[in-house]
Amino acid sequence: MSWVLQSPGPVLWQWGPLALRWYGICLSLGVLAGTALSYGLAKRRGLDPGLVLDVLGWLSLGAIPAARLYYVIFAWPEFAHRPWWSSIALWQGGLAMHGALIGGILALALFCRRYGQPFWVWLDLIAPGVILGQAIGRWGNFFNNEAYGRPLQPGQGLLIQLQLPDGSLVHPTFLYESFWNLGVLILLLLLTSRPALPQGVVAWVYAIGYSLGRYWIEGLRTDSLMWGGFRVAQGVSLLLVVVGSLALWWMFGLSRDPASAPVRIAPAPKRDP
Repeated sequence: MSWVLQSPGPVLWQWGPLALRWYGICLSLGVLAGTALSYGLAKRRGLDPGLVLDVLGWLSLGAIPAARLYYVIFAWPEFAHRPWWSSIALWQGGLAMHGALIGGILALALFCRRYGQPFWVWLDLIAPGVILGQAIGRWGNFFNNEAYGRPLQPGQGLLIQLQLPDGSLVHPTFLYESFWNLGVLILLLLLTSRPALPQGVVAWVYAIGYSLGRYWIEGLRTDSLMWGGFRVAQGVSLLLVVVGSLALWWMFGLSRDPASAPVRIAPAPKRDP
């Protein structure tokens, strides 16, 4: 017995030109859930949870444009003959997670430099929230009928299948990644309960865990961003696995004092009016 998933369509509600789209709802729920988780983790560690909302603003300004720019660059043939505004039509889908990570990390670095906050502490703090947001946000691809996998072979007995509008059955890769990310989330939460770990461990485990799943799942997809004959996401994922593994090896194999005491983050200084 198998369950067949079929998208109800990208629009939940529409009135004239105004539309409430599932893609935006899923992204918003992912951001809210991830923020709430990071807020709770900050309180549990004795940090100032109010700074989480400040960080969220900076991450949004860095991650969203970078995610779209990354996607447009590697999918340029798709946009070359479209109106210019299609490149910023986020409601139509087309955000690359690796682009969001690059933009978000740069924004976080600027935030920490501006307000004198410890970069690796904050990166560890938001990593669980990010992977939770990814797990929820992936469902936006389901409603948009995108980011799915290869067609299923006749008689291929998968427990859960995705049916496209033309009736064909494919691998529900959005679901694979959502479940995989939840598994990575559990691992990260277990790590955050051990405050003696070196700063940066949670972030690097996130990079490795997410990338291992993304590398496998990307091989099943039919809409991968390509660079020549290579899948961009697989190349970036492999790079993150290698760099993350080397970072953990250095922390636990070469570092003289791997233990790191919990760090209390002071409130950010008041902004000038």
